[in-house]
Amino acid sequence: MSEVNIPKRKEKCENCTKQCNKKQSDDGADSHQETAEVNGQVHEGSQLLFSACLSCEGCLSEEESLKISQQSLEQVELVLALNKKCDASKHKVLVASVCPQSLPFFAVKFGLDVTEAAHKLCGFLKSLGVQYVFDTTLAAGFSILESQKEFIQRFRRRHRDSHALPMFTSSCPGWIRYSERVLGSLVTPHICTARSPQQIMGCLVKDYFSKQQKLSPGNVYHVLVAPCFDKKLEAVREEFYNGLLEARDVDCVLTSGEIYYLMEQRKVSVEELDSVPLDHVLGEAGDAALVRHEGFLEHIFKHAAKELFGLDVHEVTYKTLRNRDFQEVTLERDGETLLQFAAVYGFRNIQTLVHRMRKGRVPYQLVEVLSCPGGCLSGRGQAESDADGRVDKDLVQQMEEAYSILPVRLPEVNPTLHTLYQDWLQGQDSPQAGALLHTQYRSQIHTQPPHMQW
Repeated sequence: MSEVNIPKRKEKCENCTKQCNKKQSDDGADSHQETAEVNGQVHEGSQLLFSACLSCEGCLSEEESLKISQQSLEQVELVLALNKKCDASKHKVLVASVCPQSLPFFAVKFGLDVTEAAHKLCGFLKSLGVQYVFDTTLAAGFSILESQKEFIQRFRRRHRDSHALPMFTSSCPGWIRYSERVLGSLVTPHICTARSPQQIMGCLVKDYFSKQQKLSPGNVYHVLVAPCFDKKLEAVREEFYNGLLEARDVDCVLTSGEIYYLMEQRKVSVEELDSVPLDHVLGEAGDAALVRHEGFLEHIFKHAAKELFGLDVHEVTYKTLRNRDFQEVTLERDGETLLQFAAVYGFRNIQTLVHRMRKGRVPYQLVEVLSCPGGCLSGRGQAESDADGRVDKDLVQQMEEAYSILPVRLPEVNPTLHTLYQDWLQGQDSPQAGALLHTQYRSQIHTQPPHMQW
């Protein structure tokens, strides 16, 4: 059994605290214990909790708890075991996609650079029976380009659409769930509709790649390796399930820590692993160098400066406000402020942002929001200390250093993206692109809880 710890909330808002207390008193110990069982481990005395209180408004439903429990190592091992037993015609083709923010974790753990660590990880996954291993940088490129385009559209209609700005980024599922279930219509119209890299990768694998391989999407089992537990919740959202094909875009999310636990469980040493280059969605030969993106805020900021004002921004300068997880970026010309963006990470800073928004005091046109303090590298699925459940700051610093060495590549100059826009999506502004690269986020509350206080 996997014993990966699901992190407990360190900070709770008024709503979550009261909802959790009510749930515990109403349902009793037996029901509570069922919802706290994940990956075979029962967490007594706590709800099923994810990063920084943002994954739920009080607790998960029984249906969600069941779906989350299926996002486990045991489920992947079951698929692998069935492949060994059943007729070849009934085999599932296993595809793994690795988030770029997970690779520095393995680099630090393996004592290697990010590229070599990726090759070792690929070798391990293929030794288990995974046929293809991708990284999700390509999908992130799609998400950035679509977010850039949407921001320009929103900026140009800002005077006739009160919901156009500010635009909030949409790649963090903890933030999205919190917005839909607690904040509601105050925030949801402002959320960028571009799908996250995870879910675009799901479409790439289940729609494009499966067709290239002449496979039914239902016969492809897609595993995604991510730094964050919240990604499991994102994978089971209703809009990412195809009823006709009876297939999810992402079948199972495993955290970096869960994969590393499996390696330890099987007593696999890095030295004995083969170094295997990652696969390519287009099937091209050779090993393309790993690259990274600068983050949604920086890409959109530079693109908007050029597209809207004809200004080339080569380096983005951050101004720290409340703390290092609340920073802003400003574009000025002749003393006039043209653009003002902010990066807001962590629950306390998000509460500050929402409080200001309620009072109409948000000067930003775009806010990059992430629920984990420090960003995705600090995701609880890889950065939590085994000793006390806190974020391992030394590990995070080492991951940041390893990640920063990777070269930055603008998605605009990636020829694979341009090829896929034409061959897969029939153009950048096609209905196909709109359907597969975008989604909608809506309020899931009817009235404001009377005890909510901001």
